[in-house]
Amino acid sequence: MKDLRRLLGFVRPYRAQAAFSLAMLLAMVALDLSVPRLVEHLIDNGIRPRDLGVVLVTSGVMLAASLLSMVVTVLNSNSSIRVGESVARDLREAIFAKIQGFSHANMDRFTTGRLMVRLTSDASAMQRLVQVSLRIGTRAPLTMIGCVVLMFVTCPPLAFAVLPILLVAGALIVFFSFRMEPLFRGVQAKLDSLNTVLQENIAGARLVKAFVRAGREAERFEAANADLTGDTVKVMEFMSSMSPALTFLINIGIALALWLGGVRAISGQATVGQIVAMGNYLMAIMSPLIMMTQLANTWANGLASAKRVEEVLGLESELVERRAPRRLEDRGPLPVSFSGVGFRYEGSRGLEALAGIDFRAEAGSTVAILGATGSGKSTLVSLIPRFYDVSSGSVLVGDIDVRDLARDSLLERIAIVPQETILFTGTVRDNIRYGRPEARDEEVVAAAQAAQAHEFILGLPLGYDTMVEERGVNLSGGQKQRLSIARAIVCRPSILILDDSTSAVDVETEARIHDALDRELGECTRFLVAQRISTVLGADKILVLDAGRLVAEGRHAELLRSSPVYREIFDSQLGGGIHE
Repeated sequence: MKDLRRLLGFVRPYRAQAAFSLAMLLAMVALDLSVPRLVEHLIDNGIRPRDLGVVLVTSGVMLAASLLSMVVTVLNSNSSIRVGESVARDLREAIFAKIQGFSHANMDRFTTGRLMVRLTSDASAMQRLVQVSLRIGTRAPLTMIGCVVLMFVTCPPLAFAVLPILLVAGALIVFFSFRMEPLFRGVQAKLDSLNTVLQENIAGARLVKAFVRAGREAERFEAANADLTGDTVKVMEFMSSMSPALTFLINIGIALALWLGGVRAISGQATVGQIVAMGNYLMAIMSPLIMMTQLANTWANGLASAKRVEEVLGLESELVERRAPRRLEDRGPLPVSFSGVGFRYEGSRGLEALAGIDFRAEAGSTVAILGATGSGKSTLVSLIPRFYDVSSGSVLVGDIDVRDLARDSLLERIAIVPQETILFTGTVRDNIRYGRPEARDEEVVAAAQAAQAHEFILGLPLGYDTMVEERGVNLSGGQKQRLSIARAIVCRPSILILDDSTSAVDVETEARIHDALDRELGECTRFLVAQRISTVLGADKILVLDAGRLVAEGRHAELLRSSPVYREIFDSQLGGGIHE
């Protein structure tokens, strides 16, 4: 019911159009049900007494009813299509907005493939559910109910005789509908798996070729594809058994009605028109029953998708903002402090990624973070923009706990150059000013020059107007990193986080980038996550992490004397024994 209420919430803005569609549907059902009554009247009052006037008038009324039915059917279809498509659009926008608002912890729960299926396949299934319910899905049960009522009006004894058969048919539909919903949920889950394999292979196509793993990936895809096919076949086989069963039941009802009706007609207890009308009503019931067997998969699929969409829309963000959050007013550099910070990822079984982290970065200073792979460097800097909430302790920006700050106020003061460079389809210029679309062309060029990207950009076919292809495949790793750095510079942040963002450029270019950052960003507080010791030598403070703990901090010369871990890293990269 919760999933249905969510779906009805998306229909509510279009309730007037939905009501019009239902009104047209009611008119359509009424016109359909009038035909057997008119046939009865035509036979008993026109054909049997040989009254040509009744035949002509009744035939004209039947023709008018058919024409009117055609008109209301078109109106119903058009309005239901508009409602269904509008609901699908709003659903996709809501899911997309929800994903955009996810914290990093929320994103960790879903693969890209699973989210893509919810945004596309599941949203489309819910759209079909709405559309079908406003058209055939509501028409079928209303037609059946109307037929049963008119059967009792026409000839109660015959109606009572076939009623048990109709009840069994209705129970069969209910059983199949409830049974199919979990089956369709299983199909959608298998579609998730298939989509994940497909997404990973498309994104990593070059790596697959490089390691000659196309055969193995084909096997993975084939296995996921076979699982999806197998589950889909089971659902279709289950569905296919319902239609013949219902047809058999209705045929029994028609035979019973004709037999009993013939007996009553011979004894003078029923008219030929009544028997024909009863047969027509049973035939009219068969059509929506068979239709419902075909539509049951749409309902089951839509309800299964509604549950899956609710998993996304109903997920609360891990990051809860205060009712009256504070805002950062000072536009200058900001100090950052960690006080007793501990952090563990969800599902890590109590293992802490960080523990007991205490340090202060003064406003305008440069803090380098060094440590072995997996020591917690990227995790530490991800707590500054509050991508995750700390498990213990506190992170202060501008001497205010980040949990007390409005997220937009915090994030607009921070620029991040992540480990994995992400570029968007568009021009080089648009990618550089992605975080600040209003930036002038001169600022874009200045940022590119500071990031040592200006020269290679001018060498591109259209310079700054060159299109960046999907995932930046037409650029080298170093070029993508430099564009990412330029994008951060354009934002003019108070805090700049460089998460191992110069790993793909040579040492000389890296040095020029840091010199340019000093000139362009002035007193900006900088955090440098690095693997290379040469990156951190000039930092105001170096933090040395080991297994999630801060084992040393200080300047380069001080750490050489006091920190065995730092000295070991220095010796391994720049040659043991050279400690000046």
